[in-house]
Amino acid sequence: MNLWRELRWRIVGAQMLVVVVGVTLVLLMAYLGAQFIVPQDIAARAAALAQTGAPQAVDAAALEAATAELLDVFRRSILSAVSVAALGAILAGLLSSFFLAREILRPLRQITASSQRIARGHYDERIPLPGSEELAQVADHFNQMAESLARMEETRVALIGDVSHELRTPLTSLDGYLEGMLDGLFPANEETLAVMYQEVRRLRRLVDDLQTLSRVEAGQIELFLAPFDVRELATRAVAQLAPQATAQELTLQAELPEEALLVHADPDRTSQVLLNLLGNALRYTPENGRILVQVARSGRFAQITVADTGIGISAAALPFIFERFYRQDPSRARASGGSGIGLTIARHLTWAMGGELTAASAGPGQGSTFTFTLPLARGE
Repeated sequence: MNLWRELRWRIVGAQMLVVVVGVTLVLLMAYLGAQFIVPQDIAARAAALAQTGAPQAVDAAALEAATAELLDVFRRSILSAVSVAALGAILAGLLSSFFLAREILRPLRQITASSQRIARGHYDERIPLPGSEELAQVADHFNQMAESLARMEETRVALIGDVSHELRTPLTSLDGYLEGMLDGLFPANEETLAVMYQEVRRLRRLVDDLQTLSRVEAGQIELFLAPFDVRELATRAVAQLAPQATAQELTLQAELPEEALLVHADPDRTSQVLLNLLGNALRYTPENGRILVQVARSGRFAQITVADTGIGISAAALPFIFERFYRQDPSRARASGGSGIGLTIARHLTWAMGGELTAASAGPGQGSTFTFTLPLARGE
């Protein structure tokens, strides 16, 4: 095993390299000083004393011997001091490098161990934040990733439960009718077969919606983005659903700009979103109610609003209105044939086209307003 592939030994090696270079330079400077600079200085001072002719001046031989002894003592002192300093520097470098490696590697080992536990399905795994700001950011991002994985797992489990629940209702109905027909309780006439056919259609519609939702959330939906007049699209959608609104004794109106409003989006998917919102408004608005479609410019976006005077949305339900299979009134929605994921699909389609879909309501019985935006075409 190559030790230099481990981070700890790289840190120790880097610290030791700094220590060795520092000690080498100190030794070199001490050697140069003791060998050249100090002797020259002492010789110069001795020569100056000899030239003064002072009575206290000593002879040249004694001065040379004293100088040599002094230089020898000075060299040994320098070498001893530098050796002690070098030993201390090496020990300090080793201790600091091991401490630094420990501080760096400990959170990394925690991340490694936690990631392995997350891979085994323990999505509640979190790691403490270390003292280092940089490592704390890494640990915080890891915890955010773990939290996202936990939410995804919860969503997956909830989705399986929701799909099972939604499939169970029509399947139970079909099973009951078939068992009744086999036992002779229900006649195999056109009326009974028509009811069973409606349940089969509900199943097919649910499967189609789930397939569409899966593709949209995975980013695999095919979009054909092009400039088109959203005003004309809203006019066609209102005209398409006008007979249904009249049959339910509802007022369906549109407030559109006088000039064309071009957006850059997929016309078919935009129509799908708008028809879904209008369909929900028709489904949840009682007789003599009113539905209004508005199209307007809002900055660099076109804003399409569908407002109704229907049953409204409670404050507690509003944050979850776009969740899969969420129903504010489950019995009413199931009886009317809604799959519970139409708004989820609509929102993801809007996101895919660069817009946003939001909902607002003053409360139960006070109607609701759904607004989605689309980017304007270039030049608008």
